[in-house]
Amino acid sequence: MPLRAEDGIVPEWPAPPGVRALFTTRSGGVSAPPFDSFNLGDHVRDAPDRVAANRARLGERIAARPVFLQQVHGTTVEVLDAGTPDGTVADACLSTRSGVACTIMVADCLPVLFTNSAGTVVAAAHAGWRGLAGVDAKPTGQGVLETTVAAFVRAVQQMDPSADRGRVTADLLVWLGPCIGPEAFEVGPEVRAAFVQSDPAAQHAFVLHPAGGGKYLANLSALARLRLQAMGITRIHGNDGTPAWCTVTQSLRFFSHRRDAVRLGSTGRMAACIWRG
Repeated sequence: MPLRAEDGIVPEWPAPPGVRALFTTRSGGVSAPPFDSFNLGDHVRDAPDRVAANRARLGERIAARPVFLQQVHGTTVEVLDAGTPDGTVADACLSTRSGVACTIMVADCLPVLFTNSAGTVVAAAHAGWRGLAGVDAKPTGQGVLETTVAAFVRAVQQMDPSADRGRVTADLLVWLGPCIGPEAFEVGPEVRAAFVQSDPAAQHAFVLHPAGGGKYLANLSALARLRLQAMGITRIHGNDGTPAWCTVTQSLRFFSHRRDAVRLGSTGRMAACIWRG
């Protein structure tokens, strides 16, 4: 079934034939306010039957099985197959199987999709600032993008033992989805320090908050680009930090935890999916 524009955002990137991707918006589902209407999160106080209906609708739209993880802002990568249960604890996933959609839920965090030129592997990562910086990944300090890329390399090498890491990473295609934008993401100095201590160039993704108080405004998509580029990945598409990608300010299109959780008590979740057809 072909995807329509109203089904969500279809990434504009040079993915190979047979690799499909979709980022859902808040439109097109059955949930009532404040989850209106295409909420896919089953942990946000929405009616379970409506969440189930929305998830079933997503599966019908993409003609694949979306696997919904229990995300904990960590760095674990789960390799998916047809039997992987929903609720598996991980913040990234990878698959070489057709008909299984790597799925990440977000409502301000950055979704990151991966594939290669041959379309043999697909992956998705949930990159909030903690997972992106790898603050809980002791003792390695590697973030969720590094662990996802490492898992991707292993998957390619299982199919082609002659493939070295540099060749695999240079061949990666990456798409960054909508997230909280650089004019809305207020953070403390500890967040800036978590990135700058491992990469001084990360300081350029932070500006002092105009209101003062020692706070900063952070550019989450720029931080992700830096981490990807440090691994030799250059073909990066999607979110460039401009307002159209901001989940906080684009209230008619996107759910936002930071915008809605205090005001409305909760908010829904969108999904970034990538799969082999």
